[in-house]
Amino acid sequence: MKIRSMLKSDYEEVYQLWKSIKGFALRVVDDSKDEVERFIDRNPGLSVVAEENGKIVGAILCGHDGRRASLYHVCVAPSCRKKKIGKQMVYACVEKLKKEKINKISIIAFTRNEIGNAFWNKLEWTKRDDVFYYELSLNESNQTKIVE
Repeated sequence: MKIRSMLKSDYEEVYQLWKSIKGFALRVVDDSKDEVERFIDRNPGLSVVAEENGKIVGAILCGHDGRRASLYHVCVAPSCRKKKIGKQMVYACVEKLKKEKINKISIIAFTRNEIGNAFWNKLEWTKRDDVFYYELSLNESNQTKIVE
């Protein structure tokens, strides 16, 4: 298994991985090829994929604003879980962000995402109960669709 930086050319395979995960939330605009490529261009070398036998089995979109970083769409193919792939990808991103002198990383996990929340708790990330998360949608066509 190999962890490497995500390339724009990985999009189709990563998107298929996202679509294979039940309960995964995909946004029509944000998760389009053009927008993911734009994200990778804005955050060169930070996003990662995990490859096993030449196939992408995990992915993380990783970016920062110069101060704080966020991880998005952290996922591992269900058939490849329990192999520490997610943990290795997270630590690869952490090391890249340390080199960028970023001091804090956040992740948003849906409350109903039991697998994801168990993962973050196991890695001992701090669950915050002292903040509310707000958002304002500037593009009404950017609907979220849950993979069934």
